[in-house]
Amino acid sequence: MPEQDPLERIRNFQEVPYGYTEELAMKEAFRCLQCKDPKCVAGCPVNIDIPWFVRLISEGKFIEAAWKIKETNLLPSVCGRVCRQEDQCEKRCIRAKKGQAVAIGALERFAADYEREKGDLAVPEIPAWTGRKVAVVGSGPAGLTAAGDLVKKGHRVTIFEALHVPGGVLMYGIPEFRLPKRIVAAEIAYLKRMGVDFELNAVIGKLFTIDDLFGEGYEAVFVGTGAGLPIFMGIPGENLIGVYSSNEYLTRVNLMRAYQFPECDTPVLRGRKVVVVGGGNTALDASRTARRLCHVDVTVVYRRSREEMPARKEEIQHAEEEGVKFLFLTSPTRYIGDRDGRLMKAELVKMELSEPDHSGRRRPIPVAGSAFQIDADVVIIAVGNLINPLVPRTSPDIEVSSCGNIVVEPATEKTSKKGVFAGGDIVRGGATVILAMGDGRRAANNIHEYLKNRNW
Repeated sequence: MPEQDPLERIRNFQEVPYGYTEELAMKEAFRCLQCKDPKCVAGCPVNIDIPWFVRLISEGKFIEAAWKIKETNLLPSVCGRVCRQEDQCEKRCIRAKKGQAVAIGALERFAADYEREKGDLAVPEIPAWTGRKVAVVGSGPAGLTAAGDLVKKGHRVTIFEALHVPGGVLMYGIPEFRLPKRIVAAEIAYLKRMGVDFELNAVIGKLFTIDDLFGEGYEAVFVGTGAGLPIFMGIPGENLIGVYSSNEYLTRVNLMRAYQFPECDTPVLRGRKVVVVGGGNTALDASRTARRLCHVDVTVVYRRSREEMPARKEEIQHAEEEGVKFLFLTSPTRYIGDRDGRLMKAELVKMELSEPDHSGRRRPIPVAGSAFQIDADVVIIAVGNLINPLVPRTSPDIEVSSCGNIVVEPATEKTSKKGVFAGGDIVRGGATVILAMGDGRRAANNIHEYLKNRNW
């Protein structure tokens, strides 16, 4: 797919890939073998009929392809950009066995963008109201999917979102150059046209409890509040000026548009020596964001090897092209500040890999006597998140795990509290957009069955 030149894109926040032209999309779609037993569909958590929509693209029926995708995925422009297709549908593509898989994600993005840009957005026929109301807590990918599917079944759905804009992690966590906010806004506008209602600035667990929602006439509740509580490493100096969690850093830049300061009044420290700690997509997002803001020295510090980085290969490649440096088998031990409490240096230690841990990856252990220091005036910690505790804390009859995650029946997404379902990161801890969407779909189907079988 054509992309911005790295030297140009590090000076703007515009989307990196330009997307397929009609000619390129048809050419790529023709590569699909139209398998009789399509393994790619089994690899999709929301079961998109991939061969069918790809065939429609190959025939030049781009609008129809978008409609086909939307039968099972109401966020195709988002998924086409941030879904880990290489580990799911594309991984199972027959062509991947002896070469390169069909670019399913890029074709999904093309079809969805084409439909939106042509203004031919077809809203599915919504059945008559069943008389049932459902509350969805959180407007991230799990909540949006559950809400869309429930409206399509005839229920009235209200999404309660704690922030001032809907979209959850899609808005605050993923940079503009990977997922433009206008794309998310367009997908949400589509759900509104279908009949989904949104209540913003509504913090469930503070403004209302789950029981309050039942008292307001909602007969079922889906909880998709995500994993928005940052994890720190508990090492000295984490309270210095210049040390951010990835949550705060990316929220300031993405949602509050700190990259447009002073036009937008939420600043962020830009720094000349930026260190990002972690190896996942969030760490790569933070490092590439810092590279655009600083144009100088950005280094990712990761305690394992490159081969074990959980980030998408595409994101690692983009970061390297953009001049981000990497220190593998390295971990911070403390941060050092000046007399005013401002970060000056990061002390790091070399690591070596021993036996595999619970994740299946070899466990990193410090190398004795290997500590060294590097200059740093900004550190961004991206080593994971914990779940948002507000809902479980104010609903003690909802069972949680030792880590605080809501416990559900895997096949139904039911919690221990009658009428309450949950999915996405608040259940999984940390996962992908498409897995959260799969949870939302499964929950919607089971909420529908629950409401059908419930006495008035």
